[in-house]
Amino acid sequence: MMRKDSPAARFWAEFRESRIAVAALAVVVALVGVALFAPLIAPQDPYDLAKLALMDARRPPGYVGSGGYTHWLGTDAQGRDLFSAILYGLRISLQMGLVAGAIAFAVGVTLGISAAYLGGRREAFIMRVIDLQLAFPAILLALVISALLGQGKAQLIAALAAAQYAYFARTAHGAASAERGKDYVEAALSTPLPARQVVWRHILPNCLPPLIVVATVQVANAIALEATLSFLGVGLPVTEPSLGSLIANGFQYMLSGRYWISIYPGLALILLIVAINLVGDQVRDQVNPRLKR
Repeated sequence: MMRKDSPAARFWAEFRESRIAVAALAVVVALVGVALFAPLIAPQDPYDLAKLALMDARRPPGYVGSGGYTHWLGTDAQGRDLFSAILYGLRISLQMGLVAGAIAFAVGVTLGISAAYLGGRREAFIMRVIDLQLAFPAILLALVISALLGQGKAQLIAALAAAQYAYFARTAHGAASAERGKDYVEAALSTPLPARQVVWRHILPNCLPPLIVVATVQVANAIALEATLSFLGVGLPVTEPSLGSLIANGFQYMLSGRYWISIYPGLALILLIVAINLVGDQVRDQVNPRLKR
């Protein structure tokens, strides 16, 4: 239980003032819940190729398949139940976004804060490399890295993290540079404390608010980036139906009237990204007093 006067309680009380943000948070929680319990909710395992029947391929919503259950959202070109595939696709998209975001956060924050603490030529070198990466679009970097590494979850996570860590590094460097010259840091440096303890116990906690905002936005960006790469065919293999690959599988059938193969996964992807961004916008407004409405 949170104390009523605790920072977390005050933050939640202010967060609840925005009905849009609360609704978006509820959507995120619901999507995460159905993704976690997809094996229990989905009527079909879209990974089990032995249970897929080609005679059920490209069937419209409401079709009763050979498995005896109703395909409420129809089926795709491989005969997969689209509802089941979307649930598993949400699972993969969230997994890719959270894991890649966590790795990018760790690498970027380490580089940004270290550069601000070290100063001098080492700071200039680290930040110039990061600025050079920021000059290129993230989708271009992720596309090149994915093409070089090949398909697979580990390769895709590496590509997403490599394309996004610079955003965390730039934010962490800016926040740490502002904290570096404050009196409490100078006082900590004047004691016989190890440098790493000053950095991680004194500077980092005061840099977290802007980093949390960036993390929320970058998770949504990572999900969108993964979907884009999978749509282009350089993300996850077709045997793992991420939302991007599901959209790609039905794209060629859009003009033939089989809209559901691409439309429903696309709506799920849009709903997830918009909900996360709305939550991130509210968190940003609360963390930065200048942006409060």
